[in-house]
Amino acid sequence: MDTIIGIDLGTSTTEAAIIRNGKPEMILNMDGEAITPSAVGIDASGNWVIGEKARAQYLLSPEKTAIEVKRKIGTGDLIPLGNQRYNPVDLSARLLEYVKHYASESLGEEVTHAVISVPAYFNDIQRQCVVRAGVQAGFTVDRILNEPTAAALSYGLEHMDDESHILVYDLGGGTFDVTLLEMFSGVLEVKASNGDNQLGGKDFDQKLMDHIFTAFRQKTGVDLTSDKAAMARVKDAAEKCKKALSSEDEYHIVLPAIAMKGSKPLAVDMTVTAEEFEAMSAPLLERTHSPIDIVLEDSGIDFSQIDKIILVGGSTRMPMVARDIEKYTGIRPVLAVNPDYAVAEGAAIQAGIISGAIEPEDSLVMTDVCPYSLGIKVSNGFDHDLMSFLIPRNTTIPVTRSNTYYTFRDYQTDVDVVVYQGESDVASSNHLIGDFRLSGIPSKRQGEEPLLVSFTYNLNGILEVKATIQSTGKDASIEINMMDNPSSGEDTHDYGTMDLEKWKDNPAGREFRSTIRNVERALDRDLISDIDTEDELTDLLTDLKEAIIDNDLDEARDIEQEILDILEEEDI
Repeated sequence: MDTIIGIDLGTSTTEAAIIRNGKPEMILNMDGEAITPSAVGIDASGNWVIGEKARAQYLLSPEKTAIEVKRKIGTGDLIPLGNQRYNPVDLSARLLEYVKHYASESLGEEVTHAVISVPAYFNDIQRQCVVRAGVQAGFTVDRILNEPTAAALSYGLEHMDDESHILVYDLGGGTFDVTLLEMFSGVLEVKASNGDNQLGGKDFDQKLMDHIFTAFRQKTGVDLTSDKAAMARVKDAAEKCKKALSSEDEYHIVLPAIAMKGSKPLAVDMTVTAEEFEAMSAPLLERTHSPIDIVLEDSGIDFSQIDKIILVGGSTRMPMVARDIEKYTGIRPVLAVNPDYAVAEGAAIQAGIISGAIEPEDSLVMTDVCPYSLGIKVSNGFDHDLMSFLIPRNTTIPVTRSNTYYTFRDYQTDVDVVVYQGESDVASSNHLIGDFRLSGIPSKRQGEEPLLVSFTYNLNGILEVKATIQSTGKDASIEINMMDNPSSGEDTHDYGTMDLEKWKDNPAGREFRSTIRNVERALDRDLISDIDTEDELTDLLTDLKEAIIDNDLDEARDIEQEILDILEEEDI
């Protein structure tokens, strides 16, 4: 098979590895380093700069440089660089293009295949965005692999004969994951995963930054947060302070001429102690406890059954992390793998298993889980916003699950299958990831026509949903796959179906609130005289909400008038 590399696409740094002689080996970038800063920028000549050059540029031109892009993956947010705004997928693709280039140079062959790691708690849309970034960079993405699972693979390859329960605590630059695995006889079985996609080293940096900003404002009366260049310098200083306090009792921060007050230059000049840093970081460490509890509850394992806690991610180098884990669990964690390299090495091991670079007798058998519950919106005749779960969270994947549903209105000839990801019994409180329509249902009385809905969740964490009319065999399906919609560099909001309830976020939506509520009440109570009018009203309601979300109020008013005309005809 073609060579397949493993890539750890991280918030702060990115690494790549390859299997040589049955073992993972880090691939050095164009600077001769194994670690590449996850920074992307545009220089003064309009050329792209990646990695260390972009990281250095950030201090001088933060407005032309993007860091921590991974935090934005799957959000639809745009990132400004100079006069342009870029989708996070496009910027991630630029970084992966650089990885592809230096890996090809280092290995002496064109590298076109990769296994790319993602946080275990990434949702389906975020995973698809990572796949799309890889494809845009020129890779065939052979597998998306959860980061803690990758780290466990790195550990497991050297401990094939172990029989143990392992808790992987992965605190990276921008995300936190915790995964419980069982190892036995060369099998690595994931029991449960949980995490926080908005918790990582970046947040510890922010605590220090806020401390510096507050102290400077109190001393000088000047607010640095409105100055991008000053913000970049403070962030750099905070990162250096954080690293220094891992081995020192205090750190002296000096940033000369960071601002002006009249004609007088001002400087940051302060000392931060390790004790102060730990105190301000305590709420962040506290946030890691709940995911641990959830993983243990979901897996049915308690602390007494855990044999080892493995630390992964650069942020676990802070001594306070290990102390907090030991205090909370009663188990002293270990650095059994390189926290910076383990995920890339594990991705390379998975790549080697796929490609055959690791012989079957030397490889691990691995299972993984779906980190979120998956299901569809259903109605019980009274409540039309119920979540019906087909795949509960932490179900071992790959998996296919099916359930039979029935039409809930007389003579209903089509249904919308609306797919959600999350744990709430209220469908709209979960994360909407896609929908499609199944038409051609035989016209029968309510509850007489069975519909089979099947979910298939594969090893890449990608979902296919299929609905079948059992009496005719006609079906419709959706594969929630962002690769089918390459990004143009502009935000198209093509991340599944729009969450229509976001119309409430627009203050102008109050103008239409009464009309929307009247339509929803009429639809919920089956007050409409015929199915065609009901379908027309449903479509107009969707159009109205989308117009409000897009702030196209003239269009919204035109649609509202159409709705009011129908309601008047229906005497509602």
